[in-house]
Amino acid sequence: MSTFLPEGNLLLTEENQIYINNPDKLREAMQKQKILEAKALVCDREHNLHLKLGGINAVIPREEGAIGIKDGSVRDIAVISRVNRPVCFVVTDITADENGNPLAVLSREKAQRICCNNYIDTLIAGDIIDAKVSRLETFGVFADIGCGIAALMPIDMISVSRIAHPRERFFEGMNIKAVVKSVENGRISLSHKELLGTWEQNAEMFRAGETVTGIIRSVESYGSFIELTPNLAGLAEPHPDAEEGMQASVYIKSIIPKKMKIKLIIIDTFPYKYRAVSDKYFINDTHIDRFTYSPKDSVRLIETNFG
Repeated sequence: MSTFLPEGNLLLTEENQIYINNPDKLREAMQKQKILEAKALVCDREHNLHLKLGGINAVIPREEGAIGIKDGSVRDIAVISRVNRPVCFVVTDITADENGNPLAVLSREKAQRICCNNYIDTLIAGDIIDAKVSRLETFGVFADIGCGIAALMPIDMISVSRIAHPRERFFEGMNIKAVVKSVENGRISLSHKELLGTWEQNAEMFRAGETVTGIIRSVESYGSFIELTPNLAGLAEPHPDAEEGMQASVYIKSIIPKKMKIKLIIIDTFPYKYRAVSDKYFINDTHIDRFTYSPKDSVRLIETNFG
């Protein structure tokens, strides 16, 4: 795991708690330019963030709130939205406020630049990294890949089985793994589906003759496509009660690896409310150059090349 974590993952670690609750350790952290985390409590009228580090008041000046605030390329919402959330920072000064009380001056922007220089700028396509879902949009997911720096995962990169909205897979604050899909002009694009297993790996969880649960993803004149896992779907014969988004109990008629087909029969349908849960990951490496989804003897080749 990278030492540069998505915001929130460092907050409750023993080392972080020792540093933020001890004035002497804070001075040590300042000398080392060590990245720490604490929760932002207030954003004042000038958009400075205020925190408490043990018994010491602390402030992140507005322009130190994030990369891009100084030059105006990032809006102040990037600072305002951090209230009641963990923020990363380095200590830049320990001084006194107008009443003579100790005041720690912090910089989130500097922590982000350290993260970029030592981690994010070294990433290449195919790297498997830790990420945290920070925002869900209809077109995809923004994920924190380190110190609050976001990367986009387009909706079609989330899973092989197509979904209507990312909320069907993820929720905000969810820790996930992701693959670096591309790095262009300093912007990182992420993928996720390659970590959810090949067609064969997913099909091995099922047997012909079983009746299992699935989600109806689309209804066509010739039948309905049923998601059995995020990376596996089958085609069911037409059913009068089949509607997109419903849950279904389905009988597995046959599994045909060569054609990557699973033939199903819908037994019954039910209303369904999506609940995002952590997915099973089939890859534990830190990098992949190629992901082949299709079986070796399949008539179709479905592959992702990261090289």
